[in-house]
Amino acid sequence: MRNKVLIFIVLSSLCSIFTTVTGQTANKEKPYTGKDATIAIDAFHQTFYNPEMKLYAISSDGKGRAAIWVQAIYWDMIMNAYKRTKAPKYRKLIDEIYQGGYEQYDKYNWNNKIEWFIYDDMMWWIISLARAYETTGDPKYLADASAGFYHVWKESHDPQRGGLWWSFAHDAKMACINYPTIVGSMTLYNITKKEDYLEKAKDTYAWSRNVFFDKKDGRVADNMHYHFQRQNGMDIDWTTQLYNQGTFIGSAVMLYKATQDKTYLDDALLATEYVRQHMCDENGMLEFKNGVEQGIYAAIFAQYVIRLIEDCNQPQYLDWLRNNINTAWQNRDKARNITFKDAARPCPTGVMESYDASACPALMQVIPAK
Repeated sequence: MRNKVLIFIVLSSLCSIFTTVTGQTANKEKPYTGKDATIAIDAFHQTFYNPEMKLYAISSDGKGRAAIWVQAIYWDMIMNAYKRTKAPKYRKLIDEIYQGGYEQYDKYNWNNKIEWFIYDDMMWWIISLARAYETTGDPKYLADASAGFYHVWKESHDPQRGGLWWSFAHDAKMACINYPTIVGSMTLYNITKKEDYLEKAKDTYAWSRNVFFDKKDGRVADNMHYHFQRQNGMDIDWTTQLYNQGTFIGSAVMLYKATQDKTYLDDALLATEYVRQHMCDENGMLEFKNGVEQGIYAAIFAQYVIRLIEDCNQPQYLDWLRNNINTAWQNRDKARNITFKDAARPCPTGVMESYDASACPALMQVIPAK
């Protein structure tokens, strides 16, 4: 008996030493805090922001200017940090990043087809401009958002077949323009209460739901192309993307709030369950992809899944997302407090793209610490 007790004590001691060395158990027992969320967004900003350009660089070595549409998502992250903390430094940054876009993108001239070379790039900024008005009350944000929305609608909407074209060539319709258009329209509706925005959102959602949404499983297709020479002239690409699931969820939630039509809520729940069941690994970690700029997708998903959680009283998703945050934060580059899109492995310590570092800090600004 004494030998068994001695063996147990020795094994327990070895386990304790191993835990201390690896830090694995200790990390799991220490969930992220609100202070960590501030550290994360500040580290992201410090690593990737170019104060002369007033926008974000492509990578941590300061080179290049991140993609035009992604800058709007980074702006959302700063707005969310301000909403969470009310810290004046973030309020100042809201205006500063707007000015960066104003200087870099021809004063938000929506007719400039060099700076704005695709419709969804415009719509991401239109959404963020409308949110900036909601956050600050500054009328210039609303003026730019409204002008941009009606420009995109006039140029991109297809009144004969429905939906919105993705490119100026009108050669395809994508989830990434149609669902952000609904979000933009509903954000402007919530601000102005103009029924025209609500009707445009409902019309676009109905068309997009019929084309892009799998009503059985909750997956959202990526794109569709017409082939007019064929009798059944429509090809739909059912590749799933995390940001498309996110904007679909956001669209459905916003329409549910405005109409109380439960169909919208049911759609949002089905799409979220599809992500949890089919777009995560065995430990529930959100998927990531290695294509150009695709590291931003989880940051976009964060923006919309929180609306389902908070606006529709669906807290069952919080622990899943907190686990994603805790895992990424535990695996951060502790020298820079930068995280990686692959939450399950240690963050690289070398040069990183801003896209690939955005997921965890974006999630942390909207998913409250436990």
